[in-house]
Amino acid sequence: MSGGKKIYGLYNDDDILKQGASVLVNNGVNISTTYSPFPIHGIEKIIGMKWTRLAIVAFMFGITGTMLALLGMGYFMIMDWPMNIGGKPSFDLYQNLPAFIPVTFEFTVLCAAHCMAITYLIRNKTFPGSKARNPHPRTTDDHFAIEVLMDDNLKYSDDKIHMMLKETGTVETFEK
Repeated sequence: MSGGKKIYGLYNDDDILKQGASVLVNNGVNISTTYSPFPIHGIEKIIGMKWTRLAIVAFMFGITGTMLALLGMGYFMIMDWPMNIGGKPSFDLYQNLPAFIPVTFEFTVLCAAHCMAITYLIRNKTFPGSKARNPHPRTTDDHFAIEVLMDDNLKYSDDKIHMMLKETGTVETFEK
C-alpha cells in the first residue's frame, strides 16, 4: 500500500459505484480498490484487479496437512507403537493406507482451513487488536467507497479527481 494521498468517493448504491468506476477507468483514472459492506460482483473486472493466488496457497496448506498426516500415522502406527487391530499388518504403511485415508482427509481439511483463516487475518490486517482500514465508518453499513491513490494518477490534479468523482454520482468525496 502506498503512503501517498488518497482520495475517496462515497456512494450510496452499488450500481452507481460500478457505473462511476467504469467512467473513471475509461477516463484513465487508476482505481486502487473499493470498499463495500457486501461483495460487488464484477467490480474486480471494472477496476482491473489482479486475480488472487490464495487458491494456490490453500492447495499448498492442504498438501502440507496430507504429508503431516501420513508421516505422523506412519510413525505412530508403524514404528512407534505398532498394534494389531482387526488383523491388519502393522509393519508397512502401504498395506495400511486404506485405513488411514479418512483421517488423512480430515487432517488435510483441518490444516488448510486453519492456515487459510490465519492467512486471511494476516493478509487483510484484520487480526485481533488491529485498527480498521476502512476509509469511512459508513462503508461497513450502507455506503460504498472508491479509493484513488494520487501516486498512481499523477496526470490528474486533486481537484480534477474530486470533480470527476462528483460527476459519477458520489454522495461525498474526501481525502486521507
